[in-house]
Amino acid sequence: MTRLRETELYPPIKAYLQSQGYVVKSEVLAADVVACRDEEEPVIVELKTGFSLSLFHQGVARQSVTDIVYLAVPMGKGRLFSKTLKDNISLCRRLGLGLITVRLRDQLVEVHLDPGSFKPRKSKTKKTRLLREFARREGDPNTGGATRKGLVTAYRQDALRCAGYLAENGATKGAEVAHTTGVENATRIMSDDHYGWFERVSTGVYTVTPTGLSGLKSYGFAPK
Repeated sequence: MTRLRETELYPPIKAYLQSQGYVVKSEVLAADVVACRDEEEPVIVELKTGFSLSLFHQGVARQSVTDIVYLAVPMGKGRLFSKTLKDNISLCRRLGLGLITVRLRDQLVEVHLDPGSFKPRKSKTKKTRLLREFARREGDPNTGGATRKGLVTAYRQDALRCAGYLAENGATKGAEVAHTTGVENATRIMSDDHYGWFERVSTGVYTVTPTGLSGLKSYGFAPK
């Protein structure tokens, strides 16, 4: 199989820019492609055979020369490439870069994004959720950079309190667990039973399961 080369992207991109009225030259100093039209800001296109960190580094570096910088890669196939393309369009938007793909079989050049300034929209809902979780969580039980699975959230801490109380006191009404532990939604937590820690023995009354006891041990939670 012949390995794809960056130089294969140049002819279709050059033809596309020329069709827009640009004079196009390759390998001008550090830039892969430079296009100029009248007195307008020059256009720079950086070529790569696929998305990579170095491609984004190059694009950002060229922004010291001009605001009109594009990244260009071959158009791929399949759902994986479609997702990768979507994610990288979003990244380019945040970096102020443009993005071009080239379908090599017929030389089709497609501009997915033009360069431009970007100001992310803030989500008040996400911010509120973040600060609520921060305030509710006791201590700092996790290690930064850890995987999401098994993280100690405020919800898990509440579930551990409920399980710990049941482990110490046996089957108990949800209202009593809530009152004693201070976990206001204790009954809902035990009813939903997301972790498999609780079993309902009668209406409103719950006990801790063997899985719950194992969970208490694995999280080092000592009932008070």
